[in-house]
Amino acid sequence: MDLTILAIESSCDETSAAVIQNGKVLNNIVATQSVHEQYGGVVPELASRAHQQHIVPVIDQALSGAKIHKQQLNAVAFTQGPGLLGALLVGSSFAKSLASALNIPLIGVNHMQAHILAHFIDDPKPKFPFLCLTVSGGHTQIVKVNDYLEMEILGETQDDAVGEAFDKIAKIIGLPYPGGPMIDQYAKEGNPHAFGFPETEMQGFNYSFSGIKTAVLYFLQRETKKDENFVKNHLHDICASVQHRLIATLLQKLRKASKHTGIKEIAIAGGVSANSYLRKTLADEGRNLEWQVYIPKFEYCTDNAAMIAMTAHFKYLQNDFLGMDASPQPRMKFSV
Repeated sequence: MDLTILAIESSCDETSAAVIQNGKVLNNIVATQSVHEQYGGVVPELASRAHQQHIVPVIDQALSGAKIHKQQLNAVAFTQGPGLLGALLVGSSFAKSLASALNIPLIGVNHMQAHILAHFIDDPKPKFPFLCLTVSGGHTQIVKVNDYLEMEILGETQDDAVGEAFDKIAKIIGLPYPGGPMIDQYAKEGNPHAFGFPETEMQGFNYSFSGIKTAVLYFLQRETKKDENFVKNHLHDICASVQHRLIATLLQKLRKASKHTGIKEIAIAGGVSANSYLRKTLADEGRNLEWQVYIPKFEYCTDNAAMIAMTAHFKYLQNDFLGMDASPQPRMKFSV
């Protein structure tokens, strides 16, 4: 019998639904929200309203595009956390209602674990154990992955996540939201060694990114006093130098973790894994250190329901289901 699961992702500002059958993603639909651009960041209330508008047509499109009728579903999965409470409530409420109406199991998924398991959507797939650098707007972690649902955080950020640092620095520079991808674009034409920014040293495999944000702020304040057109005249070099420091910090800890564990199977996941400089630098590092590097397709880097569906597939095989009293967990811990 076919194992068919509908998955819903609504943790932040992307409404997504996917259908997976026997471990193969049949369809993955994502509706983006442009309403936040004018505010310079995600507005939780507006995100929740947009999810309410998008969720029914997105799920309908996911099912019809996969040529799956709801009566064929074996389970419904949803992002339980972490994320924005109002946004998570939209997805969880719909998932519970549908699972209850169809009398099929309900599966809750940790958003960050799903980013890691996105690597199992397509080939090549990493071999266990592997290290995964999970990098997004809210998280920066080095995770040791022993099995599909057996993971251990070796290190994580103690303040800003790297994606948050990208966006905050972009705002300081004067770039519109979302600024992280714009830094990546401008950096392509800049010199990554034009300006030096300090590296924050943390114990073990942990990270800190608040220091570079402050350093960039003071640097620009100092330079614009001398030349009010400094940012405009050096935009590409500023972006390239900032990006170089952030990515170098990420990889320095990843090298340390690889050496400590002896693991050479290395993966990246999360929204920042779409950054072109990170992808290129990691590939270069892999060749130098004889790592086997796994870089996900762009469509599986940012928030999407295909990764929720893949995680749900493995959870279904272990009968890991939730009751209808399950609730969203905005600060859901990374646990297995």
